[in-house]
This record gives sequence, structure tokens and C-alpha cells, in this order.
Amino acid sequence: MKRPIVYICFLFGLLCLFFSSQAQEAKRLYLSGTGKDNRVNWEFYCTGGAHAGKWTSIPVPSNWELEGFGNYNYGFDKTEQVGKEEGLYKYRFPIPKEWKTQHVNIVFEGVMTDAEVKVNGQLAGPIHQGAYYAFKYDISKLLHYGKENVLEVKVSKHSANESVNAAERKGDFWIFGGIFRPVWLEVLPQRHIARVSINALANGAFESFVKVNGQADRIQAQIYTLEGKAVGNVMQQSLAGGQAQISLKGHIEKPLLWSAEFPHRYEVVFDLYDKNKLIHRVKQRFGFRTVEVKQRDGIYVNGVKMKFKGVNRHSFWPGSGRTTSKALSIEDVELMKAMNMNAVRMSHYPPDDHFLEVCDSLGLYVMDELAGWHGHYDTSTGTKLLKEMMIHDENHPSIVLWANGNEGGHNFDLDSIFLQEDRQQRPVVHPWQLFGGIETQHYREYNYGIGNYDHGKDIVMPTEFLHGMYDGGHGAGLEDYWKHMWSEPLSAGGFLWDFADQGVVRKDKKDSIDTDGNRGADGIVGPYREKEGSFYAIKEIWSPVFIERREITPAFDGVLSIENRYAFTNLNQCSFTWKLKTWSGDGVATDSVSGTITSPDIKPFEKGALHIALPQNWRNYQVLYLTALDPYKRELFTWSFPVQIPKEVARQLIKEGGTNKITHEERDSLLLVHIGALRVTLNKQNGQLLQVTNGKGAIPFRDGPVLQQGLNNFGNFQLHQDGAKLVFASTFDTKTNYNTLEWTFYPSGLVKLFVRYFPGDYFTDYVGLNFSLPEKEMLRVTYMGKGPYRVWKNRMKGQSLGVWDKAYNTSETGEAPWLYPEFKGYHANLYWARIKTKNHSFKVITPDEDIFLRLYTPAFKEDPWKNYDLVFPSGDISFMQGISGIGTKTQKRENTGPMGMKNIFYDYEKDPSRAKELTLYFDFNEQE
Repeated sequence: MKRPIVYICFLFGLLCLFFSSQAQEAKRLYLSGTGKDNRVNWEFYCTGGAHAGKWTSIPVPSNWELEGFGNYNYGFDKTEQVGKEEGLYKYRFPIPKEWKTQHVNIVFEGVMTDAEVKVNGQLAGPIHQGAYYAFKYDISKLLHYGKENVLEVKVSKHSANESVNAAERKGDFWIFGGIFRPVWLEVLPQRHIARVSINALANGAFESFVKVNGQADRIQAQIYTLEGKAVGNVMQQSLAGGQAQISLKGHIEKPLLWSAEFPHRYEVVFDLYDKNKLIHRVKQRFGFRTVEVKQRDGIYVNGVKMKFKGVNRHSFWPGSGRTTSKALSIEDVELMKAMNMNAVRMSHYPPDDHFLEVCDSLGLYVMDELAGWHGHYDTSTGTKLLKEMMIHDENHPSIVLWANGNEGGHNFDLDSIFLQEDRQQRPVVHPWQLFGGIETQHYREYNYGIGNYDHGKDIVMPTEFLHGMYDGGHGAGLEDYWKHMWSEPLSAGGFLWDFADQGVVRKDKKDSIDTDGNRGADGIVGPYREKEGSFYAIKEIWSPVFIERREITPAFDGVLSIENRYAFTNLNQCSFTWKLKTWSGDGVATDSVSGTITSPDIKPFEKGALHIALPQNWRNYQVLYLTALDPYKRELFTWSFPVQIPKEVARQLIKEGGTNKITHEERDSLLLVHIGALRVTLNKQNGQLLQVTNGKGAIPFRDGPVLQQGLNNFGNFQLHQDGAKLVFASTFDTKTNYNTLEWTFYPSGLVKLFVRYFPGDYFTDYVGLNFSLPEKEMLRVTYMGKGPYRVWKNRMKGQSLGVWDKAYNTSETGEAPWLYPEFKGYHANLYWARIKTKNHSFKVITPDEDIFLRLYTPAFKEDPWKNYDLVFPSGDISFMQGISGIGTKTQKRENTGPMGMKNIFYDYEKDPSRAKELTLYFDFNEQE
């Protein structure tokens, strides 16, 4: 313990020097570290669970479970399983004797859950109950000035107040114990400004409410830009004898407003005087902005109706639990903004101060929440904690909404306290209830929403929707939901559940990451912020630059219709670039050209055109990319458009001619076709591929095609020569053989498969053709198509057309090792694929559009609600023309919207001209 004491003494020495010149400003001295990456060891004793019963040390701030102490628990654990150990903390620190004339508070940013604080053996004040709220004690009279002081904290993770446990610990999340946020000393003059509450409106009106401790005769305030330029006039007011609170008013002409798009902030400096002597100074950053709810209309920020594109966020990191850092706050906000989100809900408790600071500076609308999962605080406890939350968070311009608990965890007695304490009178919501004219029901099904809310009168803003679980929810279904939310006037958007997988490092399980099964595996990103496929789907769907669908044909004139879905940004403040690119048949990029685009003058919520000046030879390239950057040069999204459709690319790759002579032989039920060193064995009765061999041996691709959710009634095969080609084809019959299959063999060694078929039912989960290729043989796939992530029928957005190389993996979404993108699943818009096994390589080319390459089946997931429901065809490798959607934790896939419903195909009385057609070319000659 010597090094920390020496370090603190050094800091105190510097602080004493600083006090001599600037004693009018409050000082902060950390007794702990500042976050998960900066911690200080304290003495520690745990009363139960792992490593209990002995004095040792622990880094502060931390949750003690993550340091190897106590018991791990999830909020759904049975009462008898819940750990109720206590942690005893001790820390020694010196205090300069010069501080004896100062007012010294000890501040705890957050302690789980009950905290009894002693300084030099004396209680600092009442036991604090409630984990997520900053609290402080005046310890001026308890300190030994010029000597060493002893801080002792007794922490009970299970509160003695059952209403606190109901609000904070009986929920769908991990529950911990410990001093998990920083601890510091606040050193103030005896007479000082105790609280500043600001209300700064979009019209430039400024009002501040200031509380003063001690005698003073005048207070004044001046607003500055963050660059230090004074703005407006000095505001000042005299204090009558003993007056403890005062209001200062002013006005700024045409202030730069705060919004998530342009988070302009100012700083106001308050000076407290007595007899013209400056005795205390406080600096507070803020933003001018107005929040207003217009009943039966919408939620307005700065006079503009908002569509919140939000997500729920827990304060969480795998190796430190609820102990976070400013660097993590920056990372999380930047990830949210990278998904084109503009809002975040603090589920289900107030966050670290630095998270709100980052939302202020980078721009995110915040719904700040008083804790309460399905239970709530009793009124006296809730009132105290609400006031602590308000004092701590009130001046953050990012906070535009308050939430009083969650999903029934609402204490209605506290609603009036929000209004009493909040000078800005921000709206209060009850998540999942209709309250204050805002309907926030959670996990409403798509059709329920349309069937009810379209005929309702209230503002609709689900504070949780499309509940993620593994790879379901989030981006799966969002396109359908958002089309409706965007067009519905009473919709104020919504908040996805949730941001990151809640995976905790288990010290008791060899440092493995535990999500408590499917309960914590519900993020858009993984525990260490690994990006799932939904990340990119959300990014495209929520892009504020919306590109209307456009097929790129030879007649394309370079004009794209676009819509500005920003609230405050003109698209001439954004920037746009284009790129054309082409690849060889081996997947090597062979040529590209790029350029810039003049940004169009399109105001918020208006439509217009984007003009791309393409080169004359643009048709020689395969893909056109369009990238939009926001005013800060951050990518909004990069769209890809096929310049050459699959049949044009296939035409360049398919070589039919060659010098090989095609021979064949028939052995009982087998047809053997020889083309040079290549031998293909087919079943004469059903046309299935049984074996392929080349100069290197047998290729493990066989047992197909097998038609999925259709009748495999290929029959009456005929063999004939067509010039240099050999054709083996079934015969069409309306009643018995209405699905047909045709193999064509070329002298080049190329093998063509052409299937014409009718899906077996009007509604199908999927349609297409299957083959077998054992997983143990697979190494990697290089393909041209949409990628690199897999898709679902109700999550087609977010991927980019190009050439992708994917090594085989068994990664499962939401599970260790969180290796993305996953290998298994459906991959969209196939042009060609080179499949490499342990000993062989072969290529598949299709001239058909909208073909899905299916690579195996993801592992079964335990889902007690049977909503997630992975639906895949049999076999291993498939070429599909219809695939399934995926559900959420709370909804089956068909209830997420039209895209989640089954595929529909009418059989047209088996008219072959109306059948579905699928063409594949196989090149089994590759020798790698």
C-alpha cells in the first residue's frame, strides 16, 4: 500500500500549491481510479462466496465478482441461489492541513447496493441504498488534517430495503456487488455554489437556478463559447441576507442549437462574490434546445418532429461488469452513431456521468431512466434517488426524455417529483405503458401495431422492440417496421433491444464468457463490441440519406432519387463519392475508378436527385458503389448496385468449347460421363449426382440436386448428343413429372445443371436445390455476391455486392468466440462461388439473379418460447430461390412483418412456362 500513499501525497502537494492561487474553484481528488482501465487498490474483505473470510486487496472501482470474490448471480436466479455477501473496504489517505478551512465532501458515483461509510471510525451519514446514483457526505468535521485518514465502507450487495432489490436486482440482467464507480473528494470553499440547474431554450432564452451554501452578497454568470468567447451580457443578481437560492435570466441572439446532428454546446461561468471578493466559481457546459410533446402529434426537438432511431444500453463490460470508462462510452456512442442511430435509452438505470458527457459532445438523444425493472422503489426511497439522479444529470442537453421505471416498475407517486425537480420540464414516459400521451408498448407485433395504432390517437414510441436473441431481432424485421414508422405521422420511432451481448467473464469458470444462456445473448454487438450482421442492416435502414430503389440498366443516366431523412441537416452539408469496380473470375480485383459527386441542395424531409458523372465505359465494370458521408466525414452507408447482372458475368466466365472428347457408359442404374480426367456419375432414375472425380481424386460434392419443399419427381430421363455436347434430361409430364432436370456436359469440362420446378405448396419456408458436402471437408468459400454476412428473408439489408472470401468456422451468433461474420447460413445474390475443400476446389457459376448460396445450417438454439426457429433445408450446400426469415426473442418470424412471412408461389396449373428456373454451371477441373 506504500506506492498509492506516496502517489496521493504527491498529488496533495501539488493540490496545495494550486489552492494558493485558485482557491475559488472546487477541486476533485480521486481516492479510487477513474474507471475500468484506471483503478486503485484498496484493502478488502469479502464475507461469503469465493475468496471469502480474509483481508486482501481489490481494485476500485470494480464489481467484486469480476475480481474473483463472492457469488455470480443473474437477476432471474431463485431467491435461495442469490448471493448476499458483503464487502468491507478500507483505504488510507492523507489530508493537507491547509484544507481545514475548506468544505470537503466525499462523493461516491455508484455503490452496489447498500453503503455504510465511515471516516476515521465515525459514520459519514445515513446508509445509502440504491446502486446507480451518486451520493455524497460532508466529512469536513471527520477528517484529521495534516494526518493520515481511514475510510471504511461496508457494502451489502443485497439491500436491506426490499423495494431497492425489486427495482434493481430482480431483473433480466446480471447483478453484482461493489464500489463500481469512482470515489473522490470534492473540496470547496466554506461558502460555495451547491447546485446549478439550467434551462436554455432554442429561442435563446437562458435561465439558471442556483443554490448557495453560506453567506454571500452577489452572484453573476457569463456564457462563453467552448473556444472562450463571451456571448451575451453578464447576468447578475444580489443575494439577500441568508438567501439560499436565486434565479439568473438572460437571452442569446440566434444561439447555435444543440441536437444529435449538431451538438453545439456553450459554457456558463458562475461567480459567487462577497464584498466584491470572488469566493467560488462554477463552470457548467450546456446546450440551447427545446423539447416539447404535442399531444396526438409528436415529440419535438427545436421545433422539429422527431423519429427516434434508438437502442437500449446497459452499462457493461465483460471483464469489469458495470464498471466502465470514458473510452468505452466514446466507443459505444461512436458505434451507435455508426449505425445511424440518434437516440439511446438508459436501461434500466442512470449511466455513468461520462456516458452522458459523450452523448452531449458527439450527439445522441438520451432517455434517462430511474431504475425499476418489474418492481419499483417505495416512495420515500424513490424520491431520494430521483433527486440524486436529477442533481447528477439535469444539465446534460442530450437528455430529452425521462423514464420512470420499466415494464410495470413505475411508482406513480414519483411522476410529480420529476416535474418538480426538472427545470426543463422534459417529458416523462412509463416504458411499455401509455402515459402522458405516449404509447410505449414493448414488442408489439407488426400486424398488431398496424391494426391498432393506425387507428389510435396517441404518439407511438416503443421503448423496446425487435428483441434480439442470437442472430434474431434487431435488423431482422426492422425494414418492415421502419417503413411503417417513418410514414406514420404519430410514430416517434423506437428503441431496439439491445446494444451489446451481456457476457460476463466468469472467474469461477476459467475466465469463460457467460451470457446465462439466451438471456444475455441479445445484443447487436458482442460483449467486446464484435459486430453482428444486424449492425450493418440497421446502418442501411436507418441511414438519413435514403436511396430509392433503382435498377441499373444500360439506359442508366447517373441519376438516383434520394430523400433527406435528417431533421436539421441539408444534404449539401454531406459529401458523396462513387466507385466502379470489376474482378476476374478468380476473384482478383482487376480495375476500378472513382470520383466525387456534387452534393445536392435538399432540405430535411425533402426529396431530390443525385447526379453521378460516370465515365463513358462504365458498363465495362461489374459493380457501382455509392458512399455518403455526414458533415463530420463519417460514413453513413455505402450502397452497391450491380452494373453487370449474373448472366453478363457468367457469359465472361463460361467456356463451353474444348478439345476434350466426351464419352459415357451405363452401368445398371448409373450413368458415367467422362470428359478428359473428369468423371461424373449420375443416377439414371432420378438424375442425382452421385460422384465427381478428377485427376486429384473424388470431390466430396454429391447427392443432388434435391428439390426442397417441392416434389422430386424428375423422371423418364433421356440421353442424347447435341453437337459436341452430351445432354441427359428428364421428360415433362403435367401429372407425374412436371418438375424437370437437365444435365449438359461440355468439351471444356464444364457441367451445366438446369432445373425447372414448381414449389410444393402455395406457402413455403424455402425453395431451391440441395447437395451434400460434409462439413469436415470444408475449408473456405470465395464468392461473388452480397456479403460478407449471411442474410435472412427479413434481414436483406446491410450487405455489399462484391467478392468475398470466407474461411470455414463454426461461430454462432451471441456465443463464444464471437467470430464474425459467421460462415453458416444464407448468402444473397450469388454470381459465382469457388468452394475449397481439404483436397479439392471447384467452382459454381449461375446466370440467374437473386440466387442464395446456403452454406450448412447454424446450430440449434435453446429457445423456450419457440420464436427464434432456425429454418433450413436438408443437406449441406444449397442454391435457393426462396429462404426463411428469423424470429426474435418474443416474436415468430411471420409476426415481424411481410418480409418475415413464408414465400408465396402460385403453380399456374403446372404450366412449364411459368415454372421457376435455376441454372448452375459447375467447373470441377480446377487443380489447386
